[in-house]
Amino acid sequence: MSLRPSVDAMRLVVPTLALTALLAAVFWLQPRAMSYMGLNLLFNLAVPIALATLAQMFILAVNNLDLSIGAFVSFAACVSATFLQSTPLIGVLILLAAIAAYAAIGAVIHLRNLPSIVVTLGMSFVWTGLAVLLLPAPGGSPPDWARSLMTTKPPLVPMAIVASVIIALIAHLIVTRSSLGVLIRGVGGNERSVERAGWSVLWAKTAAYALAGTFAVAAGIALVGLTTSADANIALRYTLLSIAGVILGGGEFVGGRVSPVGAVIGALTLTLAASFLSFMRISPDWQIGAQGAILIIVLALRLFLNRLERQEGRA
Repeated sequence: MSLRPSVDAMRLVVPTLALTALLAAVFWLQPRAMSYMGLNLLFNLAVPIALATLAQMFILAVNNLDLSIGAFVSFAACVSATFLQSTPLIGVLILLAAIAAYAAIGAVIHLRNLPSIVVTLGMSFVWTGLAVLLLPAPGGSPPDWARSLMTTKPPLVPMAIVASVIIALIAHLIVTRSSLGVLIRGVGGNERSVERAGWSVLWAKTAAYALAGTFAVAAGIALVGLTTSADANIALRYTLLSIAGVILGGGEFVGGRVSPVGAVIGALTLTLAASFLSFMRISPDWQIGAQGAILIIVLALRLFLNRLERQEGRA
């Protein structure tokens, strides 16, 4: 009997268990968090983190790594708090141009066979510089529609959870149900086979970067809608959080193995960890350590699953 179905299921079960265990600990230590208001406070910043994590997921799907996600989200947030608020048409054009530039970066990386880590690290300084030019000091204000959307209060569960479910579903449909998603994962799994089949690897990587740019722009808009202002450094930590969220959610650095639902769950877990530790008035330094500990524990479980897969392959 093949172990494949059970192993694939465990890739999603592990981050789900991590989120459930952490949420149970929160409720046990602070029962008042088991309410609409409590959940809203705990997951307040989940949406922009989940969007940034999905952006990183598309890059990892083609075996690349993006170290500019945080800087790009900060730039998008600055555009949203300035041009998108005062002159919407110009703001939209700037964000579309930024997404096009992101796609072009993916094309250049492929055509010139450049290391994505080096190129995106360099681009992080470019995006940060542009953000500083837009907002030398914290300020700006969100578009009214973005603020209204992010502060909507649906019944039963907070907006952050509802939006995260919708975002995960959209990303899942793109990755698993569209021909583009299959092509992107195919490039990550075996680039040469995709080329021999007559598909364009250049198109797949360019599209992956374009999708990443789109989700990152959405993250910047959502972040401004929640914080009501922006600055050039507002989302720099999202780079590492996005990588951790993808890996925590069952993704891998190579092989085109990604899970949109798992990535969102991973982002929710990291958000909950940070919110809970802030709620407990624990030093930000310890918060980073706690997030790292969660990631290490889940990765240890993932290592066990990888061993199961190798045993299946030998059987």
